[in-house]
Amino acid sequence: MKTFYISSKPLDFATIDELLKSNDQQIALSETAIERIVKCRKYLDEKIKNYPHPIYGVTTGFGALCNVSISFEELTTLQKNLVMSHACGMGDEVPKQIVKLMLLLKIQSLSQGHSGVQLATVQRLVDMFNHNVLPVIYQQGSLGASGDLSPLAHLSLPLIGMGEVYFEEKKRSTSEVFKILNWQPIELHSKEGLALLNGTQFMAAYGVITVMEALKISYTADVIGALSLDAFDGRIEPFHPLIQQIRPHKGQEITAKRFRTLLEGSQLINRPKQHVQDPYSFRCIPQVHGASKDTIEYVAQVINREINAVTDNPTIFPDEDLIISAGNFHGQPLAISLDNLSIALAELGNISERRTYQLLSGKRGLPPFLVKHPGLNSGFMIPQYTAASIVNQNKILCTPASVDSIESSQGQEDHVSMGANAATKAYKVAQNTKKILAIELFNAAQALEFRRPLTTSPFLEKMVAEYRQRVLFLENDDVMYNKIQQSLEFIDTFIEQHIGEILM
Repeated sequence: MKTFYISSKPLDFATIDELLKSNDQQIALSETAIERIVKCRKYLDEKIKNYPHPIYGVTTGFGALCNVSISFEELTTLQKNLVMSHACGMGDEVPKQIVKLMLLLKIQSLSQGHSGVQLATVQRLVDMFNHNVLPVIYQQGSLGASGDLSPLAHLSLPLIGMGEVYFEEKKRSTSEVFKILNWQPIELHSKEGLALLNGTQFMAAYGVITVMEALKISYTADVIGALSLDAFDGRIEPFHPLIQQIRPHKGQEITAKRFRTLLEGSQLINRPKQHVQDPYSFRCIPQVHGASKDTIEYVAQVINREINAVTDNPTIFPDEDLIISAGNFHGQPLAISLDNLSIALAELGNISERRTYQLLSGKRGLPPFLVKHPGLNSGFMIPQYTAASIVNQNKILCTPASVDSIESSQGQEDHVSMGANAATKAYKVAQNTKKILAIELFNAAQALEFRRPLTTSPFLEKMVAEYRQRVLFLENDDVMYNKIQQSLEFIDTFIEQHIGEILM
């Protein structure tokens, strides 16, 4: 069993991907993390004893109740009440993979020694991660400004022996699982409830998963787009290096270079063309795919900073003898970035559907709707409808959440990020975009067969051969939904084969 030590080095996407997928890797607190946690907690305990003034969230109430002082005897009750009262989530459950990542990110944040929590509290979160004790959390409830209060309250309920968890693939009460594991509830000390609930780990976890999906989707869009270009008898000139050099956006250059590589050795791309230009959905692939790549790269940088940050409040600096009440919990950096990520992903889907439409149009020697006997057969007519419907839903989901704010807590929290909604929307857009690409692949592979005996590149021929092991060429009308689903499953398999290149 391998061990990853928290706070020994920053988290990154590749490490997170390995931790979430591996069955033989656990996490543990590094010695440095343990020292930081213990030092900060000791400092806070001494401060409470000797400091005559109120400390927000430690010896006071929360939000609009920040001016209400709490006695020393009631500090533990205050923290327990906070966790219970804030667990107000609704809607669909958060996927287990994201819940497990929330645990990891909360541990990473608390381990930096600025939150004042007990070592036992952080260690229990580590144990939950390692034993796959995953709290039941709901998608709705966070405003993304005092942190992700509601979802993080659901994450924290099991610490005090409450709520529900998934354990051994079953939803159970926390008390039942604690009996199985011989665990006792944690008695939260001063500030701990606030440290657990303040933070951006809900938004950030969704952001990590969606960015990793976006990196894969961007690569997949290039591969499937190259196949469509060849099947459509498209031209390679728009991908020429000189075109990219005089408009040197990084994503555009990467896209054009990748297409040249993907299509190397293709008989189709190199044969003489009768047409002078391709439609924009083919000719402008470097510009459109490239703009999405640049956005994904920017969002990845924002998310990477966030997962290694301290985002609760107040923040404790033992060496400087300071406890500062500020706003690192505010999710605006994530909210704006995730709204942009939704747009970048939706555009990859938008242009993909347009390529599908062109392949069906009966142009350039391809039969209408990609069947030998159109009329008797509707062929690939309706998969394009499905793609168009999903594109429309993506456009609706791309309405930005980050431009909205609804006042809360009697005006104390008068500007919020709505980053949690930006995060769940972006996740949905990513899922949708992959479906649109699966439909394009379904069409492009079919179209390629009408170009035989000519071939595309060796790389794409190998991919199509593997695809044909799942989805056969369609001679006549058949039930289509299962073939689209098989295309989607093939994309996931293909991505796993090339994950090293994608996440490097």
